[in-house]
Amino acid sequence: MLNQIHHTAIICSDYEASKYFYVNILGLKIVREIYRKERESYKLDLALNGKYCIELFSFPNPPERISKPEATGLRHLAFEVDNLELIINHLKNSNIYIEPIRIDEFTHKRFTFITDPDNLPIEFYEK
Repeated sequence: MLNQIHHTAIICSDYEASKYFYVNILGLKIVREIYRKERESYKLDLALNGKYCIELFSFPNPPERISKPEATGLRHLAFEVDNLELIINHLKNSNIYIEPIRIDEFTHKRFTFITDPDNLPIEFYEK
């Protein structure tokens, strides 16, 4: 039986830009960074609050994302936050565009979206 989600894997087009975004802007911690010469590929393992959660991959010439979040596949990556204003202010200070705050029609919780360097939608959902 399943226990929990182990990690999410993301393929990026610009490894250094994505590494900077996830580590320096979002604050994830590097667990391990490996360069796989035979694949010309980096694999960066990242953790949030001590828990392994994201594998960031680079590959030569990956195809672009087909369309917006409504495309088949991963719709978005969501992070729970205690205070939406704190993350919004942090992101604004990093020159990241933030969508207007929305209200979940069922839970009445506040949330917003940004995109990573490859336009992967990232949600911040207030606890």
